[in-house]
Amino acid sequence: MLFSIPAGITLIGLPYYMLGHAARLRSPLHPVLRPSGPVGLAFGVAAFAMFLFLWLYPLRKRARWLAWTGAVGRWLDVHIVCGLMVPLAAAVHAGWRFEGLIGLGYLSMAVVSASGVVGRYLYTHIPRRRNGLEMTRDEIAAERRGLVTEIAAATRIEPHVIERALASGSGDLQGLGPLATVRALIADDLERRRVVRALERRLRVPGGPGLERGAARRVLALARREVRLGQQVRALEATRRLFAWWHVAHRPFAITALLAVLLHVAVALALGAVGAG
Repeated sequence: MLFSIPAGITLIGLPYYMLGHAARLRSPLHPVLRPSGPVGLAFGVAAFAMFLFLWLYPLRKRARWLAWTGAVGRWLDVHIVCGLMVPLAAAVHAGWRFEGLIGLGYLSMAVVSASGVVGRYLYTHIPRRRNGLEMTRDEIAAERRGLVTEIAAATRIEPHVIERALASGSGDLQGLGPLATVRALIADDLERRRVVRALERRLRVPGGPGLERGAARRVLALARREVRLGQQVRALEATRRLFAWWHVAHRPFAITALLAVLLHVAVALALGAVGAG
């Protein structure tokens, strides 16, 4: 829904955005869509507000006294949405023209947004509790045992048979490089789907557990979680290492974007561009 707003404005204003700088000044849409116009300025303020909000997420991760504001995982979801929205809102504000300082800031912002998707993918491959904190290996093992026990009780299949059916992959990924690690994580995602589909077929065969649809969905969800935890444990050290590298690469672009945005806003206010356009 949020993404449809800048997309809709872009579609409506496409004839204007396709014009050169001189031709835009003569367009009837210019007073509305220019950076200091009603639409352009509104998107600029929204982009700036969301961009500043992005910097609250690192604070939330480190400040336990902010726990009342919600789980870290929920904050990350909002962080990702804002990270994807900021480049779109900023593009509408800039009239889809990126030159000079604006171009540098936008490029950094786009890189940060794209890398944020990668960061989210890696984040979800590290087992976490509901509050967003990383699980210990003992907690993971205990949860996996509980999942197998629950699946066995629902399907009346022996636990050791369940464990064998849900086995996925072998060996850890400790010695793999960054790209090989990402390929292995993607392969695990595909393998998990295959394993769960195989269990789903087993539940449907004549003479099987005969579960109702709701119960079958519950069992498959538990199985998906168990397989995922097993894969995450196998790849845990490699994923942690890759996530640490990602942080190192992500930070310079984020800081560059922040400095460019703050400088742009300061210059705009100093020159009276917000009021005069």
